[in-house]
Amino acid sequence: MSHLSREKLDLVNRTKKIVGQLEGVERALGQDEPCSDVLQRLAAARGAINSLMGELMEDHIRNHMPRKTKTSEEAADDLIEIVRTYLK
Repeated sequence: MSHLSREKLDLVNRTKKIVGQLEGVERALGQDEPCSDVLQRLAAARGAINSLMGELMEDHIRNHMPRKTKTSEEAADDLIEIVRTYLK
């Protein structure tokens, strides 16, 4: 298995864990669990999503950001555009 395939497998596994966390939230709501428990589950899922998003965004910036940038200002503009696009 190549290095990239292992990274892809890791990302897929992390995504499956997030889905499991959200299913746990759904079950907790259906079983009328205390709000604090549901909020804690949601916070954990949000943290996992933010972490996954950060990792994917870093990869996108490192590997797909335009390389023909001439100035640091242009590089900053490119980076800001990428961040704004994905944090809407």
